[in-house]
Amino acid sequence: MQQVQVCIVGGGCVGLAAALGLAKQGIRVAVVDRGGEPQPLGEQYETRVSAISLASQQLFDRLGVWEKIKSLRAAPYHFMDVRDQDSEGKIAFNAADLELSELGHIIENEAIRLALYDALSKHPDATMLFNTQYTAVHQTDTDVLVTLDSGMPLMAKLLIAADGANSGLRKQFNMPITFWDYDHHAIVATVKTQQIHAQTARQVFLPTGPLAFLPLHDAHSHSIVWSTSPEHAKTLMAMDDSTFSKAIHQAIDGQCGLCEVQSERAVLPLTMRYAKQWVNGKVVLMGDAAHTIHPLAGLGMNLGLKDAALLIELLSQSNDTFANTKTLREYERRRKLDAQKHIAMMQGLKTLFEGNNPLKKLIRGVGLSMVDKLGPIKDLFAKQAIEGK
Repeated sequence: MQQVQVCIVGGGCVGLAAALGLAKQGIRVAVVDRGGEPQPLGEQYETRVSAISLASQQLFDRLGVWEKIKSLRAAPYHFMDVRDQDSEGKIAFNAADLELSELGHIIENEAIRLALYDALSKHPDATMLFNTQYTAVHQTDTDVLVTLDSGMPLMAKLLIAADGANSGLRKQFNMPITFWDYDHHAIVATVKTQQIHAQTARQVFLPTGPLAFLPLHDAHSHSIVWSTSPEHAKTLMAMDDSTFSKAIHQAIDGQCGLCEVQSERAVLPLTMRYAKQWVNGKVVLMGDAAHTIHPLAGLGMNLGLKDAALLIELLSQSNDTFANTKTLREYERRRKLDAQKHIAMMQGLKTLFEGNNPLKKLIRGVGLSMVDKLGPIKDLFAKQAIEGK
């Protein structure tokens, strides 16, 4: 039997970040993931990328992996350009105006995983068990026993479920969720553009949903996230590459010149999920297992990393019994409040910016133009977007 203080099921970015942070505090941790270890990046960009906020960057810096992540094709962006196609409303952000070196970075998820994995593999308090599944989980008042498919039992004082939106552990322990279908599917792909991106993140709100152009390391390459109705997504996915490239160019109103899709397209149905219960005895939810939101503001990964950062802080500061009920309830209370706020904000934005209702169009156009001209309010918007507050 192997004994650790914390077992984390899920070796994604959030699970690995939590593992490294805990290990750095001298807390023995094991990561169990049914998938394989992160692999070196290939020549082609990964289609799954994240817009990493300054708060997340600071976490990675504290974990000692930020320089490694930056070296793996992390792309800083200094400008944001947000437009509404119908109303011609527009708001723009400039890092220099906010006295910042950049607004954030666009990073391939696999690059983040690779940097965290490399650091964990060198840490004496961390064990990583990839290509490994659990077959049973039982908990007592003080411990959690995880039986692995190898037959090896793993005993922990705390089990973190970071196993994604369809968390098996959340279901096993009957931790209820609230959810609704956003009635959007997100198409993700890598696109090469005629004009350079000039380190600018662009988003245009179309009647069917937002289209984001996120700058990658190569000056002519973008990662796109096109959130649209399921019917429109089906039409877009059925197009050949040439027709799809023309559709992107038209949708972004030619801001980046001619477009050429460079990767396979993937489509993901979008669902809001919010766990009503984040703690069950010695089992806690984290990341997508606890919450998923619309990607229109790029906050999903950052919310999960905020979960990890708070639990690392609380577990390392507790002077009482490790992972006691008071500590876990504090984690649940604080992170649920933040998740609720962001879920409500995303739903409000989605509702406001979709459709052709004349009143909505007026509000969007006037609202964006006013915010763009009012310094204090604009700075508040920027703080929300950049720091994930």
